[in-house]
Amino acid sequence: MSLQSRQLKAAERNYPVHDNELLAMKYALVKFRVHLLGSRPFVIYTDHASLRTATNSPRLSQRMTRWLSFFAEYNFRVEYKPGKLNVLADALSRRPDYELAHITRVTTDLYDRIRMAYRNDESLASLVRFLTAVKEAKSEWLSPRQRSRLHRYDWQDGLLYYRVEPHEPPRVVVPNDEDLKFDILQEAHDAPSSGHLGREKTFLSVSQVFC
Repeated sequence: MSLQSRQLKAAERNYPVHDNELLAMKYALVKFRVHLLGSRPFVIYTDHASLRTATNSPRLSQRMTRWLSFFAEYNFRVEYKPGKLNVLADALSRRPDYELAHITRVTTDLYDRIRMAYRNDESLASLVRFLTAVKEAKSEWLSPRQRSRLHRYDWQDGLLYYRVEPHEPPRVVVPNDEDLKFDILQEAHDAPSSGHLGREKTFLSVSQVFC
């Protein structure tokens, strides 16, 4: 038995309830991918009845379309289980000793600079345009490589994320700006919490967050 959870990011708090339920399902599939991908058919139990028919909706958002592309990699079915019957999951999720003891957040202007720099990166600008298009996006905006890996990208709070491996956390995509890349490395090295790591360890640390 394993229990997984995380806090919603700022942009995710604005998602409709239905999308947040699907996000939870996607998160679980990513976390347990090594056990589920290529395995025998499995069942996902949910107390949100509409998830059973989510894939059949005639009107899907771009975010939903990307998620369905990801879900297609797995062999599963969704079964509805009312909350009053799902007492085990509720008990685990409500244990007080699982509360997060401490949260550390580092605030810099680097993320704002990354957001601005997307506009000047021709390759990423077209991808950002596709992911943020209000009207119907056009696949010809993307390169063949971007189209083949579209399900690995996500756009949240003005930042482009990419999942290098399906089971790993997403990383912030850094535009092709040498000054910006240098400053990211410099700040990672000089941050009080970094312990002034050497060059290789600093790069490894940064590569876990950025790509």
